[in-house]
Order: sequence, then structure tokens, then C-alpha cells
Amino acid sequence: MKIYNEFDLTEFNSYRIKASCKAAYFPENESDVIEFYKINKPYILLGSGHNIILSKTYYDCNFLIFNGNFQTIHINKSKGEIIAESGISMLDLSKSALENNLSGLEIFYDIPSSLGGAVVMNAGASGEEIKDVISKVRFLDLKDMKVKEILNKEADFTYRNSFFQREKNKVILKVWLQLNHSSFDVIKNKMESIKEQRWAKQPKEYPNAGSVFKRPEGKFVGPMIESLGLKGYTIGGAQISEKHAGFIINKGNATGRDILELIDFIKRKVQEEFGVELEVEQRIF
Repeated sequence: MKIYNEFDLTEFNSYRIKASCKAAYFPENESDVIEFYKINKPYILLGSGHNIILSKTYYDCNFLIFNGNFQTIHINKSKGEIIAESGISMLDLSKSALENNLSGLEIFYDIPSSLGGAVVMNAGASGEEIKDVISKVRFLDLKDMKVKEILNKEADFTYRNSFFQREKNKVILKVWLQLNHSSFDVIKNKMESIKEQRWAKQPKEYPNAGSVFKRPEGKFVGPMIESLGLKGYTIGGAQISEKHAGFIINKGNATGRDILELIDFIKRKVQEEFGVELEVEQRIF
């Protein structure tokens, strides 16, 4: 396991918020993960650093980070099965599926996340979700420090939520995915089409962490915010994207506090105008 003291987290969160922590641990296998939790309290678990907001400039605790590590992958092409450790990026995972003519991960080609993070929040888009291809998840239960496995139907996946998001003391280690066989060209074309659509609509040119809010039933967040004339509204270095009002971007040296204040402002305005209470999708540390 690699350990770095007084670690700079700026490049490990997609908002590029300037922050650091007491120490960062990068596990290389399950034994490393178990060892970390035996000796570290309190702690923060960080995946790819997407879909999160770092609210502090310094964390006087240790971080366990899955980013560029803990990403072993095994593929059984004939069975259409991929078994991968939770640190692998969804980009690399979808590319591996493509190389083996396996379909089911195309929408994740351009969704920035680690596999573990995608499972926790049941990531998805366009009516497809990660739960659709999961067969089993292996995790460390911090209550008794035992490694356990859970089947898809037991993980209680719902919209942008799961058993693992509600049970904070469960750490995802490995995931079994069941995919379908298809042709390379069909899979590739879908991946590129999805990427092109996202880049046309989303502010990829600025640091951001994706959609800020969950979609309320019967409503769309972006159009509601846009109708209030809030595109471009700025607090500190944080700005409501002029390209997509459902995104907050780091326009320049934004702090976690800037982003959280902007979120509170948006929630208040939407509540006043539409009577809708927005729920934040991003996780706040």
C-alpha cells in the first residue's frame, strides 16, 4: 500500500477544489483495504473524485483513495462476464468491454466515475443504470470486518441510490457484471454517439462534478433553474453553468464553501418559485 503524508487532493476531485488531508492511502489489494480500516478512524473513502464536493480546505484525518489503483479486471468473453475491482474507472471498464465485443456499458464511456462509486449511487443515464448489468458485489463490512458478497436483488437499487449509499459502513471491493455479446462497430458507434451528445450539452470545458441535483418526479432541474434566469449566476469562484443550468462549474479558484452556498441559493429559489425541494446528488465531505 502506498501512503503519502499531507496529501494534496486538488487533482483528486473533479471540481479541482484546493484541499489537502493528513495522509492518503492507496490500497493495492483487499488485504490493504482491511489493514487500513483496522488502524484508521476517522477516515474518508474517495473514489475517482467525481460526484463529490470537498467542503474543507484541510482534513485532519486519513483518506483511503481508489484512483489509478485497485483496478484489476478479469474477463470471461464466452460468458459475457467481467469481474473488476472497485477502483477501475468506468471509462477503462467500458473500453475493455468494447475490446471484447461486450455490450451494456456504453453509457458509462463518458460518465466519469470509478466502478465502486457508480455502484454506490446506481449511476446511469438515458434510462439505463449500472444495476442493469450487476450480478454480484463483494464488500468489506466494517461492523464485523468480514468480507461478504451480495446479489443484485439484495442490494436494493433505486434511482441514484443503493444499499451501499445508505449503509456507510460497507466498502465495495469487487463487482461482477453480466453483459451481452454484440459487434465492435455497434458498441463503438453507441459510445461515440453518447459522448457527442453529452459534450454538446454539458460544460466539459470547466471543472465540475456532473449533475448537482437528482431529477424530481415530473420535473427537469436544468429548465427550472434556467427559467429563473440563473444561468451564469456566480458566488465566489462557483458558477451555474451557462451551457447547462443543472451543472455548477469551477470558473476560477472556487472553494467548497462557494459551491455549497450556490447550491443553497438554487434550492431556495426553486422552492420559492416551483414548490419543489431539490435533493443534492453529489456527496459532500
